[in-house]
Amino acid sequence: MKKILIPTDFSKYADEAIEVGAEIAKKNDCEIILIHMLELPGQMNDALTGATSIPEVMLFKRKAEETLKNIKNRPYLQGIKVTEVVRLDGAYHGINNYIKQHDMDLIVMGSHGASGINEIIIGSNTEKVVRQSETPVLVIKNKINNFKIQNIIFASDFSKEIKKPFQKMLDFTKLFEAKLNLVMICTPNSFKSTSAARKIVTDFVADFDMPEYSFEIYNENNIEKGIINYSNEKDADLIAFCTHGRTGLNHFFAGSISEDLVNHATKPVLTFRI
Repeated sequence: MKKILIPTDFSKYADEAIEVGAEIAKKNDCEIILIHMLELPGQMNDALTGATSIPEVMLFKRKAEETLKNIKNRPYLQGIKVTEVVRLDGAYHGINNYIKQHDMDLIVMGSHGASGINEIIIGSNTEKVVRQSETPVLVIKNKINNFKIQNIIFASDFSKEIKKPFQKMLDFTKLFEAKLNLVMICTPNSFKSTSAARKIVTDFVADFDMPEYSFEIYNENNIEKGIINYSNEKDADLIAFCTHGRTGLNHFFAGSISEDLVNHATKPVLTFRI
């Protein structure tokens, strides 16, 4: 792991993500890229070609650059190589474009989640990045004073399509020398016998150099609730999950378990796109 991207809107949620990113960077001697997307008011954005708008745009940009420099000077970032980036773009599109243009190993984002009508129609920028990013995304939901990953929950159906992201998850697990808890959530609509589930997982992990791990089947009414309840029972430090990155009507009707977890779980969530 060499480069960690941390988007910030200067909120407390972003600050919590920066603190976690700093701890990961120190442990692995990584560079941090702090990026702020300067979303201009609609009327100003429409008038960008006009000369009168340029001074005001530059003022906003300088203010954002000054704020990033102040963040860079915080004590917990001392000794870490930090690069500041300000871009004139929408939050989600700007972050996604930057990811495509640069080789990032991890994205760390803060989130306050979404609920009700906002969750259905708007969604958060964090969950949009989770849906589309081919780089692993670590979502921080609450302030963590001493970020340690000792106990990871990885929930899956252990199908063949997740083998590539599963290797990335193993690399992350080994990086932190964490214990890995594999779990298959069985619901009324996706019931499997214990023997059948064990065979699926045994065959799946046979292709990997596995660290210390355990496997359990957990029964619940739905997958999201099962993952959250199981992670709480195991006192997990991190929930890991693979996402399909659905978009458009397919995403609207099928939904996304990873986005539900980003919105509703209180523990950090690490997502890998299939």
